[in-house]
Amino acid sequence: MTGPRYTPLAQSLPSTVPFVGPETQERKSGRPFNARLGANESVFGPSPRAIAAMEGAAREVWMYGDPEMHVLRHALAAHHRVRPENIVVGEGIDGLLGLLVRLLVGPGDAVVTSDGAYPTFNFHVAGFGGTLHKVPYRGDQEDPDALIARAAETGAKLIYLANPDNPMGSHHPARTIARMIDAVPEGTLLVLDEAYIDLAPEGTAPVIDPEDPRVIRMRTFSKGYGMAGLRVGYAIAAMPLVTAFDKIRNHFGVGRIAQLGALAALADQPYLSEVVKRVAGARRELSQIARLNGLTPLPSATNFVTIDCGADGAFARKVLAELIARDIFVRMPFVAPHDRCIRVSCGRPQDLARFAATLPEALAAARSAP
Repeated sequence: MTGPRYTPLAQSLPSTVPFVGPETQERKSGRPFNARLGANESVFGPSPRAIAAMEGAAREVWMYGDPEMHVLRHALAAHHRVRPENIVVGEGIDGLLGLLVRLLVGPGDAVVTSDGAYPTFNFHVAGFGGTLHKVPYRGDQEDPDALIARAAETGAKLIYLANPDNPMGSHHPARTIARMIDAVPEGTLLVLDEAYIDLAPEGTAPVIDPEDPRVIRMRTFSKGYGMAGLRVGYAIAAMPLVTAFDKIRNHFGVGRIAQLGALAALADQPYLSEVVKRVAGARRELSQIARLNGLTPLPSATNFVTIDCGADGAFARKVLAELIARDIFVRMPFVAPHDRCIRVSCGRPQDLARFAATLPEALAAARSAP
């Protein structure tokens, strides 16, 4: 008796996931974290209006969600001053990235990204047999010029750029992104991941013609809107590309509760503005905690602060391990030289107080470890 007959591509892939979740680590340790500061979630939570909408929608959950997501797409279109035909909604940016790669990337097709950038994108490219070409960061920022040059050199179908960036928290101004779009090679699509754009300084988001075939921009309700567990993201792109998503997307992938929750969150922009202020305050507090411990906080346009531990990746990994051992969940960049850092999400005052109390112990233990 034989089992499933996997494709050669699937057989060639390692069994892996891009991230080990905090729940996995809690199960391993047998106790919960005291501060959950590693997944760039918004501990400030969603709008009360969104919570009320989702509670009401629970009574209707026996029905499928609208497969066309008509009301949400029209609301997003009005918010961004584009046509509904320029909006596609999916199961978070991660889900949309997977669909986009499935649409455009076949075995051996070139795709360009930065070495150390968001690994879930790489996971999707590998899953469809694409060939990743990586360029280094320029300092602590992704390098638009190098990305464009490598795309031209390889004939890449996709270029991935996050602005603001994860894991470093840096950002490029709108004029830099606009110049990059103008330089995109013929036949290449720029994937502009703007997951953190709601938290970025004024002048970060460029004005882009939604019908520009050179770029697709990705947005989410997971960060500023505080709904990471809901899995709602959307993309703004030219109508032919949006229409192509209908060929392969999971039409019932975004459920009724998620659609109505996102709709209510979008309508409550004053709440989003309040969250942005609280995030800015938490970034300042995290930066102060870092400096008090002799560490260097990097400038951040996101809901986390990347902190330079002042040595190499081996030392930063010790600091990370010591924090986790003391029930403080944080993460760190994967690739040198950025792995000299740890990355700490913004939190409530009690979360930051726990981090502030624990960091000196973790640093002392890391420095004394062999």
